[in-house]
Amino acid sequence: MPGPKPKHQPQFTPEEIAQAKQKARQHTAPSAEVLRAKRVLILQEEPKIGNAAVAKRLGTHANTVWKWRKRWATEGFTLEDRPRSGRPPVFPPEEISEVKAIACQLPADRGLPLSRFSLEEIRREIHCQSKVSMSRSSIWRILKQDALRPWYHHSWLFPKDPLFLERAGPVLDLYQGTWEGEPLGPNDYVLSADEKSQLQILKREFLTQPPKSGRKIRWENEYSREGTVAYLAAIEVNTGEVFGRVDETTGITPFQGLLDLVMTQEPYASADRVFWIVDNGSSHHPSTFPARLQKAYSNAIAVRLPIHASWLNQIEIYFSILQRKALTPNDLGDRQQMEDRILGFQRRYNLTAKPFNGRFTRRDLKKRLRSIKAVA
Repeated sequence: MPGPKPKHQPQFTPEEIAQAKQKARQHTAPSAEVLRAKRVLILQEEPKIGNAAVAKRLGTHANTVWKWRKRWATEGFTLEDRPRSGRPPVFPPEEISEVKAIACQLPADRGLPLSRFSLEEIRREIHCQSKVSMSRSSIWRILKQDALRPWYHHSWLFPKDPLFLERAGPVLDLYQGTWEGEPLGPNDYVLSADEKSQLQILKREFLTQPPKSGRKIRWENEYSREGTVAYLAAIEVNTGEVFGRVDETTGITPFQGLLDLVMTQEPYASADRVFWIVDNGSSHHPSTFPARLQKAYSNAIAVRLPIHASWLNQIEIYFSILQRKALTPNDLGDRQQMEDRILGFQRRYNLTAKPFNGRFTRRDLKKRLRSIKAVA
């Protein structure tokens, strides 16, 4: 049976109909606006159709159709909902500011024996200080407004080298393919090198178990220590290829073995220049390593990183990949198994090696140092 005759009969202009057609075809528009546009088109084609019939076609409620039909008839065309007032604020601005102020302080500065605040600790501090009862969910919503998360933390290290920019700049220039303001030649190569020392060989009490449906890989907590090894490696910046060797320990002689491994093979043996980017470790200390390197290989140039700048050494990125993909968890019973795992992963990595996309430039470093200085 047809429903009652609709009381409201909105009239739409050709421009409004065109706007509704465009909105109804949009796949990324809000779904509510798309439904309203489709109601407009139905009412334009069948002005006397009942609200229940329109609602049935679009899978909505007849009351919704009635509301918009009345609004279009009395207030004019629109597809947007009215602004909502929302829930009135529960806490005054002073209390909200107090929550944010506490979150931006270290607990020790307030005389509390805590390293960092949690939601519960902030709640207790507000209650003790202002006698204001506030739930943890309310505190979380307040802090979310300014992306404050005082329970998170990470380490930070301020550069101590006054010439940090001057010493890090040449390294960043090499990553961008220049040296002393001039582009590198086709027979120039850049290598980033370092050692990963004290790699522990751990023999588990029971064998590591593979994953099963609904179960992760499981490895035994009990282990015996079977010694340590060192992995010395260099990565070719322009290709991503890794060269490395495993030794008993680090030192000048093991690192010299890495140099010989790389510099005695092509294209490095006959290259015009081979730049070796290294940190300030004892194996390649800036007071002795450049001269020793130049004496052994006349086409090799040592480039020193500043102190506390390992994050600029690309080989550290590869070491992180090695650690995550090949050495965690560590269930290798002897030195040979450890060496096979490390060098086997290196060979596998080189099959698909690509250079790291180093976009960090001198200009970026200047901005970073300015921001650090402002914080300090």
